Amino acid sequence: MKLDRRSVLLGGTAVAVLGALGLASRPMGISVAAEEATVKGPFPFTLTDAEWQQRLEPLSYQVLRHEYTERPGTSELLEEHRAGTFNCAGCDIALFDSATKYESGTGWPSFYQPIAGAVGEATDTKLGYPRTEVHCANCGGHLGHVFDDGPQPTGLRYCMNGAALQFHASAA
Repeated sequence: MKLDRRSVLLGGTAVAVLGALGLASRPMGISVAAEEATVKGPFPFTLTDAEWQQRLEPLSYQVLRHEYTERPGTSELLEEHRAGTFNCAGCDIALFDSATKYESGTGWPSFYQPIAGAVGEATDTKLGYPRTEVHCANCGGHLGHVFDDGPQPTGLRYCMNGAALQFHASAA
């Protein structure tokens, strides 16, 4: 069998199209290991799975407890610019001060720094390459990921799912 440039290009294109169709056919955040959490406890705040389901809205439950990713541009918190804190939607501890929020243009609420001790990190390889997953240090809920392309003073971008957060405005 003779391999020429045309055969290689056509074969590669077919593989890329089939791969893209496979990714497009499943909701964001669903992976082969979606039921298996990356982050292991114990955590100070714990509930049974049934209690989490009862406590959380369906999307928040999927994001926090099963590491799903909400669709970009869908969170009401993208437009939240008041002074206050962004808390965990699962256990309500303060995670990010509004002073550290910025517009990253990614479609998810972004911060350059968490509140000290409020979040933990773990390595996530579900997309086939390592990323740094961010979780609530109190309940272990999945929040999003952190990347090193953020603004100063930290150079970090904490790209968070709005469904994993709730906003508490400061008293005026």
